[in-house]
Amino acid sequence: MKMADGGFRPAYNVHLTSTTERSVIVAVEVNNEGTDQPAMLPLAEQLEARYQVQPKEWLADGGCASLTNVDRMSERGCKVYAPTRIDKPTRRKDSPAVAEWRGRMQTDEAKAIYKLRAQTAEWVNAQFRAQGLTHLLVRGLEKVRAVVLMHAITHNFRRSCALAS
Repeated sequence: MKMADGGFRPAYNVHLTSTTERSVIVAVEVNNEGTDQPAMLPLAEQLEARYQVQPKEWLADGGCASLTNVDRMSERGCKVYAPTRIDKPTRRKDSPAVAEWRGRMQTDEAKAIYKLRAQTAEWVNAQFRAQGLTHLLVRGLEKVRAVVLMHAITHNFRRSCALAS
């Protein structure tokens, strides 16, 4: 992957999906791609396969929001809340789902919903760092996924203890 210093080194991209109400991790994806865009659909598919539910709303990082992802999530009946890359409400080539997303993200309600990322998804990421997941001491996608899943299990166990009290 390309690094901030301009160099290329082995690296992994960890993607977590958590509930906004309880901050419980419900899906994990690990890849070695330099962009977040390929992760949204596999995470949604994990939710559908594991829990037999299709999410109605998806609060995503700006890096995950591609026009294709917005279209595919819309086909699943899911509204995406993620920042748009341009401030124009619609563009000529936009699909109806993308035009709706662009318009939705201009509203105060959508902006307020997106602000929930700081206290939900970003909080979960911060918990992972607090648990020591800042560097991976293993190589290979399967080994990295195993380490991330152990952190997810630990996080969810701690959440269940906190929610039970």
